[in-house]
Amino acid sequence: MDDNLHSLPRRLIELRIEHADLDDLIDRATAERPGDELTMRRLKKRRLALRDMIARLEAQLEPPEPA
Repeated sequence: MDDNLHSLPRRLIELRIEHADLDDLIDRATAERPGDELTMRRLKKRRLALRDMIARLEAQLEPPEPA
């Protein structure tokens, strides 16, 4: 059971959820506070880092196809 809590597929799901939440937060913040550039920059940087982590995990889970 404990192995399942720390598995790569579970971590991937958690990162995708966090990425989607950030997308929503960025959309709402843009509409509500368009002048808060520092916050937007930080949120977008975090979202980009999440996307990179997701891509790395997907590469680990899906072996490369033979040439």
